[in-house]
Amino acid sequence: MLTDTALRNLKPKAKPYKASDRDGMYVTVSPGGTVTFRYDYRLNGRRETLTIGRYGPAGISLAMAREKLLDAKRMVAQGISPSLEKQRAKRRLTAAKSFGEMLKRWLADARMADSTRSMRKSIIDRDILPVFENRLLTEITADDLRALCSRVKGRGAPATAVHVRDIVKQVFAFAILHGEKVENPADGVKAASIATFVPKDRALTPTEIRLAFHQLESIAAYPTIRLALRLVLLTLVRKSELIEATWNEVDFENATWTISKQRMKGRNPHVCWR
Repeated sequence: MLTDTALRNLKPKAKPYKASDRDGMYVTVSPGGTVTFRYDYRLNGRRETLTIGRYGPAGISLAMAREKLLDAKRMVAQGISPSLEKQRAKRRLTAAKSFGEMLKRWLADARMADSTRSMRKSIIDRDILPVFENRLLTEITADDLRALCSRVKGRGAPATAVHVRDIVKQVFAFAILHGEKVENPADGVKAASIATFVPKDRALTPTEIRLAFHQLESIAAYPTIRLALRLVLLTLVRKSELIEATWNEVDFENATWTISKQRMKGRNPHVCWR
């Protein structure tokens, strides 16, 4: 039977040799003196060998090896190959992606309006990448995300903090969809735990709109700014939709202005002035 004393007394020989235990685990001893725990088993008609680990201060103890052996036996009983699972885990660790790398892939594939992309890119560059860029996906926890959101909220930007949480959630959802075996930290950080907002249902009355038109004539601003504000009041477009407008979107004959689908959040063209 393998004991710590027996393992310490194993001597290197010219050829590798084995020392067995009664529970099915054995050790191999290399000519250089390396002692390695192994376990042979049969699954689905084939013989496989699991390398449990090396013995010693830089490896695992005999007690740890026996715990891993019990885990392996449970897997075999469930029809799962512990050797193949160990290989898969090693491949996943080798191919582990950093958050920054996955975020770039998500940004390249995500469908969103240009204004939304610009807003999110600003939050990503200012708040998210400085903290998470070089971390592996597996290294980011719900506590890490909660701390980042709290920091952003603490500087007086609760809406931005919610955006931080939503962006991280979407990046992890994208990673999981593409085969990464990770937990989504945003699942443990609800948006309501960061900030809550009262819906805006206030609308300008006809009197207020008329007053705004009159006041535009007296404010200290460039004529182009006054015209832009007047056009916003008439069409209720977003600021970015007006700023990025081009003349080829305007049909003077039919008195229409059509915003292209590429600049709309709903991805459909919108006739906003007729």
